[in-house]
Amino acid sequence: MLTFISRITDSLPLEVSGLLPSKVAGQSLAQIERLPVLHGNRTLPLAEFFSVTGRADDGKLRFVGDLSSVHHLGERMDAGTIHVAGSIGRHLGAQMTGGEITVERDAGDFAGCEMRGGKIRILGHAGHAIGSAYAGSARGMRGGSILVHGNIGDEAANCMRRGLLAVGGSAGSFLAGDMLAGSVLVFGACAPRLGANMRRGTIALLGGAPPLLPTFRPGTVGPRQILRMLLVHLQHRGFPVAAGLLDAEYQVFHGDLLSLGRGEVFVARQQ
Repeated sequence: MLTFISRITDSLPLEVSGLLPSKVAGQSLAQIERLPVLHGNRTLPLAEFFSVTGRADDGKLRFVGDLSSVHHLGERMDAGTIHVAGSIGRHLGAQMTGGEITVERDAGDFAGCEMRGGKIRILGHAGHAIGSAYAGSARGMRGGSILVHGNIGDEAANCMRRGLLAVGGSAGSFLAGDMLAGSVLVFGACAPRLGANMRRGTIALLGGAPPLLPTFRPGTVGPRQILRMLLVHLQHRGFPVAAGLLDAEYQVFHGDLLSLGRGEVFVARQQ
């Protein structure tokens, strides 16, 4: 395992987009320390900001310290594991296709944007546009999973095409706008205007729901096997799920009827 201990002393953005398990495999510590990173508008060697120890032959990277000013970590990651023992900045795991990332504290905006595979677990809170599309793009998250144990900001899962987003806390406004497919589960409160222009896909509101857009039509009430399967899957991955949710009844709403209208919003009924 390679261990990177932060020596960052300022809040200037530090971009480390090329620092990936598959990229450093087989390199010596001296070569890794010379890897270029962008600090503000200057390109500097990695050793200016991290002390590096260990070996690069097992595909495992560990980062220690407050990395809230470090951005693009795990971007385009395709294999291996990254563990952050602290907080991390923006664009975590953006456009990744494989591997696994764990963050012990909080993550900034755009985590998992346009990801196509792999796993991201954030044990704290996350910012805005989690699992979404970048501005001007028609495709957001297209595979993989993002598990956030805390709260997330606005516009998560925008243009989502496939994959799983689970939020243990609350979610901001405009959740899953323009959604085409995939699954989003929110265990806490959710802000209004969710599912706008969704065509297909599943949103499960397990901690109560705000008033839905008037373009959603109520359907049946009852237990949902698909939700039970998703909740059991999350339990097996160590995500906290209240036992009562497995056999709860859910009210389904179909929409957005201004679009294709085949999306489903499930709202847990109070026990």
